[in-house]
Amino acid sequence: MAKALLKIQRYFRRKPIRFFSLILLYLTAGSLVFLHSGFVGDSGPGARRGRDSVVAAEMGSRTSMSDTRGLGIMSRVFKETRRSGRRYGPPWMKKARQDQETVRRAGDYTNNWNRALKGRSAKDVDDGRAKYIGCYIDDTQKRALRGVSFFDYKKMTVFRCQDNCAERGYIYAGLEFGAECYCGHKIQAPNASDSECNMECKGEKSNLCGGATRLSIYRLELSQESARRYGSSIFKGCFHRPDNVTLALPFSAVIQNMSVDKCVDMCTEREKSLAVLAGDRCHCGFPTSLFSLHEPEDESMCLNHCHGEEFETCGTDEYFVVYQTQVQDNRCMDRHFLPTRAKHLVALASFPGAGNTWARHLIELATGFYTGSYYFDGSLYNKGFKGERDHWRSGRTICIKTHESGKKEIESFDSCVLMIRNPYKALMAEFNRKYGGHIGFASQAHWKGKEWPEFVKNYSPWWASHTLDWLNYGKTVHVVHFENVKRDLFSQLKGMVQFLDLKVSEDRLLCVEGQKDGNFKRSGLRKLEYDPYTPEMRANINELIRTVDVALRKRNMSSVPEEYMPR
Repeated sequence: MAKALLKIQRYFRRKPIRFFSLILLYLTAGSLVFLHSGFVGDSGPGARRGRDSVVAAEMGSRTSMSDTRGLGIMSRVFKETRRSGRRYGPPWMKKARQDQETVRRAGDYTNNWNRALKGRSAKDVDDGRAKYIGCYIDDTQKRALRGVSFFDYKKMTVFRCQDNCAERGYIYAGLEFGAECYCGHKIQAPNASDSECNMECKGEKSNLCGGATRLSIYRLELSQESARRYGSSIFKGCFHRPDNVTLALPFSAVIQNMSVDKCVDMCTEREKSLAVLAGDRCHCGFPTSLFSLHEPEDESMCLNHCHGEEFETCGTDEYFVVYQTQVQDNRCMDRHFLPTRAKHLVALASFPGAGNTWARHLIELATGFYTGSYYFDGSLYNKGFKGERDHWRSGRTICIKTHESGKKEIESFDSCVLMIRNPYKALMAEFNRKYGGHIGFASQAHWKGKEWPEFVKNYSPWWASHTLDWLNYGKTVHVVHFENVKRDLFSQLKGMVQFLDLKVSEDRLLCVEGQKDGNFKRSGLRKLEYDPYTPEMRANINELIRTVDVALRKRNMSSVPEEYMPR
């Protein structure tokens, strides 16, 4: 055997090209075997759609072809489907609308869900985020849920579908074929047997995601903000007619058989961010000081059914129903570096997880100038924070993000906007960021493992010491509470702009209100199923809150909001 190997070695040493040729043939044969196994594995139902969806996603395609199974190239992004089943209307009309439609329209099967719950445990039916409704028939020509749709043939999960539908304000989320997600405000198909929804989710084998032409449907428990969404538009409320309608809302038209959909479409085509319904007339415009949307009326004042859709409300000549379209208000989108080097360095200081990135987004839109950072985060730079790459002492940015504390670091700045957030919320936000990224979430294993208790032990004292250090060593400090900014964005942001010694533009502030979330907002649907804070943790954090509250009051600054802890 040894002699044979020696001969082979000598042979290839004399003819090295033959050796390399043999290696190349070997690798080629192995590649062919691998590719063949891949094709065999993809030969099941929907395989071609799965491959095409990935190709479409990689090419950045935002369109999709026919819904026919096995033929269309499925885009892995949401797409709005223009179907007759979409329904609009303020939140206070939802229940009445559903009840009336059940009686009036034979095609609506929403209230048949109780029959689908037989044999299911309470845990299966309600997980705190959504309630399982049942298995329903789905027709590719006439969908059961007619809102947006979403496909992912690699990583689809029940929660992912629920989360995306909830973010867009839909009441129902349905999963089909293990990888398809459909959203809607109404179920327009009959029940099927639960046994027919038998396909595992592509992203989690432990759960079922419908079947072939069968939808596993969930009713979503929406957050307050998500509940204001209606498909592609957001319901803003009922408002009294402005004194000068022509000046406040410069474009208007009478629409036959008026509906919310028609008015929203018209204003979208006119590139206006507000669609305002006043009976059979549709007004379009932007929020201004003449029509700021800061004084909403009782929504019952707008109770007047649309002529084109009896389940929608279109307001009256005196009381307008207002929706925000998908059109971007560009009045606050221009941003630049400071034209001259700033003489004073202003810090935007906060404890991690207290909303510093969100505050930067608001300040940049309100002022038109980039914000800087004590650090460098490539993901933030790629999201449009161009001041991220500048050295923090460059003087080209309006303020500088920092989480630093300690006398030396604080005295490097001439003044400071200090953002404070409820420590219970801030700690959870920072924990999610640390283990899930800027808009991701920590896994259950992290929450229930040793990471969370260790994190709270180390970070909760820092929450208090960070604030106390800036109050003690900061030269000029402007305190802003995260919760107050959420409640009253206009006045709180106006105060920050004035502190930065800049002229306030009300039109820019109104523009900011329409696009306040930015690119770093976590979904409001996902929540832990238990309280992660132990009694011992709460006792320690409550004591820290009292310490900070006392320090703020001593300096005649706004004390911590009441929701931080029970008084």
